[in-house]
Amino acid sequence: MEILYPEGKRGTVTFSYDDGQVNDRRLAGLFDRYGLRATFHLNSGNLDRDGYVTSREVPSLYRSHEIACHGIHHPYLTHLSAEQIVREIYGDRAALEQLAGYPVRGLSYPFGEYSAEVIRALKALGIEYSRTVREHGGFRIPEDFMAWDPTCHHGGNVLEKADKFLNPPGYLKLPLFYIWGHSFEFRTEDDWAMMEAFCKKISGSGTVWYATNLQIKRYLCAVRSLVWSTDETMVYNPSAVSVWMEENGRPLELKAGQTLTFSA
Repeated sequence: MEILYPEGKRGTVTFSYDDGQVNDRRLAGLFDRYGLRATFHLNSGNLDRDGYVTSREVPSLYRSHEIACHGIHHPYLTHLSAEQIVREIYGDRAALEQLAGYPVRGLSYPFGEYSAEVIRALKALGIEYSRTVREHGGFRIPEDFMAWDPTCHHGGNVLEKADKFLNPPGYLKLPLFYIWGHSFEFRTEDDWAMMEAFCKKISGSGTVWYATNLQIKRYLCAVRSLVWSTDETMVYNPSAVSVWMEENGRPLELKAGQTLTFSA
């Protein structure tokens, strides 16, 4: 029995971009053109400032993507008191939710800085996951979603990594390709051309699930919550998310609250 991604896909790709500067307009348009999904981590205190996207355009600009937190003012969270963390993150959530129209539950650490104390505070404030800037270079799923390490920055040989991701070895299960960066880092037309070449290469695969950070987090949590019988001939899905698996080359959907029975 092999666990798959939704609709029987074998791998997933996600993007994570910080700060909400005006270059997000071109980047979000690029993702939309190729059917890719991203998470954009915004500082609500910078919206409407010169060089940043406006509050008014947020709902439409990111409508196909996830809006997530990055702190009101992009602070070093490890420098703040508990009360200041509450103001920065809970305030950011509240402001962004008014624009997004849904509960905001994700975050990326400003400057990549975090600690055990910061993580405890974020969990209490309703944050479900947070991305680091510590790259691992591979396609593994995270052990801890509150310290979610990406595969690589978009400047890290992503075209070469795309070839490896699209042709994975058979032993690699549930591969996750996670790219992060800032849209202002695309400073020249050559930079943008490279990113478009990558988007074109990685898009359109019938075996890849294109998802936001939060969609992937919730799916993998559903996978980890499955309840199996001792002989693995029965499995119950207690989550609210369908989980997909393969039996004898055939994809199966295990719906929320459903139990499946397999032959021994």
